Amino acid sequence: MSLKPSTTITMASQRPQRARGVCGALPIGVLALAAGACFAQGDVSSCRREADDSRRLACYDAALGTEFGRSGTDPAAPSAAPGPLSAAVGAEPPTRPAARPAPGQDEMLAAVASKTWELAPETKRGTFVVRTYQPNFVLPAHWTSSVNLAPSTPTRGTAPSALRYKSVDAKIQISLRTKVVEGLLLPQADLWFSYTQRSLWQLWDTQQSSPFRSTDYQPEAIYVIPTPPPLAPLWAGWNWRMTQLGLMHQSNGQSGALSRSWNRVYAAASVDRGDLGLVLRVFRRLRDGSNDDNPDIARYIGDTELAAAWLPGLATAQVTWRTRLGSSSRGSIQWDLTYPVDRSRPQGLRWYVQVLSGYGETLLDYNHRQTSVGTGLTLFQF
Repeated sequence: MSLKPSTTITMASQRPQRARGVCGALPIGVLALAAGACFAQGDVSSCRREADDSRRLACYDAALGTEFGRSGTDPAAPSAAPGPLSAAVGAEPPTRPAARPAPGQDEMLAAVASKTWELAPETKRGTFVVRTYQPNFVLPAHWTSSVNLAPSTPTRGTAPSALRYKSVDAKIQISLRTKVVEGLLLPQADLWFSYTQRSLWQLWDTQQSSPFRSTDYQPEAIYVIPTPPPLAPLWAGWNWRMTQLGLMHQSNGQSGALSRSWNRVYAAASVDRGDLGLVLRVFRRLRDGSNDDNPDIARYIGDTELAAAWLPGLATAQVTWRTRLGSSSRGSIQWDLTYPVDRSRPQGLRWYVQVLSGYGETLLDYNHRQTSVGTGLTLFQF
């Protein structure tokens, strides 16, 4: 079938002194809702030892890639007015003295999260600048406990047996995004468009010409609403960074009994505290009328997703739980772990491990339960 137009989650934050190089490794969804450490450029631990206020601020500017001083001036010079970041987060009044102490953890986290999704005026990069979205990875060793050799749906029936697929294959994901409208409806709120493609490739099955077993296509529109500074602090150190509203399409481009597709809208909220981030997303499926490839898909994959991401240092870890409200018998749980190949270059290649148990690893297998384990590398991040 043809790809239908139309379309994910999680945030994380990180201690400032370790806020470098984890963006390309963040598991599925972490980058999607603003991670607290994604676009930090360098290590800020040395900045704390700088006694001179102006030099210390310049050090933070260089490390975080964000101006804490006044825009358009020498960062090493004392500023006579609050900078754009402080104005965005409401951290200081206009009468604040020119010489300021080093930014605290909350301010730095706000700066990094702001740069991830361009939440504040000084982080805006304009429209149609292509950036990565969900993790881009290749897992050449991907094993499943149960290969679905007879995919079926209530409306399309059962697909005839074709190739005898192996239980070990490769999993590949490419994901990009771009902002299409700035300042839409609400202050600093932007509209983004993303595209994600995920494939299972029978790389090791040379006898059958190494076919692609499944490919899912996922375009998505994402409306990002920054949380106004007075509303951001919640309780016990937690901060509400943003809200997202999304329209998501997902299909596999197949026909007949192998055809799968659906459209969903969702609302998501992301909060963080220190190096822990949480994102809750609630979906609602849009009706496809009488031409529905998979009318029962939400009963298997679910309509609610909760992701917890932890970034204690060089490593990243995330757990994502998908379920259906009122029913816990289906859904899935997924673990994603990463670590740099070279500890001195955490922004480079990273080892990636993904474990999933339950339903919906692919659209083709939405009603087929399995456990899969994949290992490989992240590809790139920009």
